[in-house]
Amino acid sequence: MKNKILFVINTLGRAGAEMAMTALMNKLDESQYEISLYVMLAQGELIKDIPPYVHVINKNFCDKSVLSSQGKKNLNRLILKKIFAHGSIFKNIFYVISVLFSMIKKHRIQPDKLLWRVISDGSDVTDEEFDLAVAYIEGASAYYVHDHVKAKKKVGFIHIDYSKAGYTRKTDKNCYDDFDRIFTVSDEVKECFISVYPELEEKTKVFHNIIDEEKIISKSSEKMKYKMSDKGIRLLTVGRLTYQKGYDVAVYALKELVNHGFDVNWYILGDGPEYQTLAALAVKEGIDSRFHLLGAVDNPYPYYKAADIYVHATRFEGKSIAIQEAQVLGCAIIASDCSGNREQINDGVDGILCGFTPAGIADGIEKLITNPALATKFRMASAEKQINHLEELQNIYGMMR
Repeated sequence: MKNKILFVINTLGRAGAEMAMTALMNKLDESQYEISLYVMLAQGELIKDIPPYVHVINKNFCDKSVLSSQGKKNLNRLILKKIFAHGSIFKNIFYVISVLFSMIKKHRIQPDKLLWRVISDGSDVTDEEFDLAVAYIEGASAYYVHDHVKAKKKVGFIHIDYSKAGYTRKTDKNCYDDFDRIFTVSDEVKECFISVYPELEEKTKVFHNIIDEEKIISKSSEKMKYKMSDKGIRLLTVGRLTYQKGYDVAVYALKELVNHGFDVNWYILGDGPEYQTLAALAVKEGIDSRFHLLGAVDNPYPYYKAADIYVHATRFEGKSIAIQEAQVLGCAIIASDCSGNREQINDGVDGILCGFTPAGIADGIEKLITNPALATKFRMASAEKQINHLEELQNIYGMMR
């Protein structure tokens, strides 16, 4: 009889955790495991990449991006429905008020963190029992697996710097105490999580993101949706347009490069809530003809292949799928010296770790532009990095013994 595994995730947009989960599912032996998936908000374009042998529990599913205009409308309708389903908002009213006051004190109100538990309690519940239930991301999926899933063992995944992302024990209601294992995507993410849950150190292990190298290399030869300039230096960054990703600082860094006389175009692949703000900032700083907000694309890999330098200057990270993809495709990489990035880039060996300032980012880029031999060295070192997923798969298999 096959072991039954349930994966739960918040949405299926084209983001790092979602892509890593899809790659993991593709690595699991379908002859040995019966795999199910429940998506809390039943939306996301990555549903097309879910293996055909995975049973999607959601009765209805929207394959529109959660960041598209149509996708946002659909998402807001579903959130509103779940808030009132099963009387969830009324059961959680004191929780919401308490968490809201905590956020106000910290001058940081995050609606998603405020509503994840309400959404969890307003979601459908299955009577099916699983051998293993995996909450593949923080928030609603963790609360849902803890409160509403029957399973012999439960696992939670942490993909970000827990505190910087805005999570607290209060928002969690200490749900992780009852999980059988916590997997973090890097050592630094583990340290951040343990600082919040020190008593769970023995339960917590590192589980590196899984990516599909063969697929990445194969798709990198396909045609690009948008043409990149044949002239000058092509910079690339891939990621959602959010505060965490630091694109506002990238605008000022690009302006410094232009002021220093460099012919540079910076291409951004990704959608997000900061699109209009960033577009306006680029116009204000006079570099809008060089700062290209291309939106999300189904296949970003040809852009990595065509880029001269991949730049990943973020405020904080868990472990970046985009950096892993850039390494698979042999890019010269510059990343900010922050949690997550430090574990992926060996400064001076396979890339540059820079300060998270316009000057710090611009200096790193200038170093590679003016030293082609160094850029070539980094490209070769990136391409030579070995990725072995055997240990990660054994971690999952081991949970069912």
